[in-house]
Amino acid sequence: ERVRSAALLAKADLTTGMVGEFPELQGVMGRYYALEEGEAPDIADAVARHYAPLGPGDSCPTAPVSVAVALADKIDTLVGFFGIDEKPTGSRDPYALRRAALGTIRLVRENGLRLPLRAGFAEAAGLYRAGGIAIADGVTDELIDFVVDRLTVHLRDEGVRHDLIAAVFARRRKELAGGEDGGDIDLVQLLARVAALGAFVDSDDGANLLTAYRRAGNIVRIEEKKDGRGYDIAVDPARLAATEERALYDSLQQADAECRACIAAEDFAGAMTALAALRLPVDGFFEHVTVNADDPALRANRLCLCAAIAATMNRVADFSRIEG
Repeated sequence: ERVRSAALLAKADLTTGMVGEFPELQGVMGRYYALEEGEAPDIADAVARHYAPLGPGDSCPTAPVSVAVALADKIDTLVGFFGIDEKPTGSRDPYALRRAALGTIRLVRENGLRLPLRAGFAEAAGLYRAGGIAIADGVTDELIDFVVDRLTVHLRDEGVRHDLIAAVFARRRKELAGGEDGGDIDLVQLLARVAALGAFVDSDDGANLLTAYRRAGNIVRIEEKKDGRGYDIAVDPARLAATEERALYDSLQQADAECRACIAAEDFAGAMTALAALRLPVDGFFEHVTVNADDPALRANRLCLCAAIAATMNRVADFSRIEG
């Protein structure tokens, strides 16, 4: 109810002569008016702070009522303008939509909010439509891409690699499309995955596994093109002839199960640890096993095993998007 009251009053000061003459006082005057009318301090503060953060140097609201109203204002702005196809183009952003997206990111990130972004955008679009305003279909997907793009820029300024964000986001998109957990885009979760992935690829195990991932992918890609068929199918355990390929198969099964459990528990560092355990069996496989064996059935099964390396690693992030 406090949020409703603050939202109702948030724009009221725009109609006053004071703000008309001094536009920089919008929100500030609203707070004074709200206090004068006997509103609670947290409601008045939310009126003053609902525009925040206005830029990189502006502080972010932390009080619950202020955060809720600030988020609602930015989500409403983004959905409204994207819904009528008024989007930023190149250097043009007359309605400060990039700033609204960055403000949303900062509010979520700095307050550790588990906000389902897609649901928030869909709710705002539904309210517009209920009010008789035609909002374009697909606006929620467009806005998710837009916010993640802004997140990439924001993190890049902090030194975080853009390819790690792309790898994590691509995997999350796949999970959502496949209905793996019925979830939503959660920036806090995405950032936790990115941090864990960054630590992993910077480690010796991670760097070596990334090389093996590319090697396995290249082999499978070349042979699939040559054979005119795919090898992303289940490995036949009965056809595992060499000790090293049996060891790799067992390790992949274990790593896949551990990754699933860790991801479900949002233990992304644990998922990376499960992947790190693959280094020795993967190295052993490529050192001692000939993938393109003379026996067609053995060769096909080994190609499936190579494909399984990528599939298991991609359980955590789309490693094909990682550069270097």
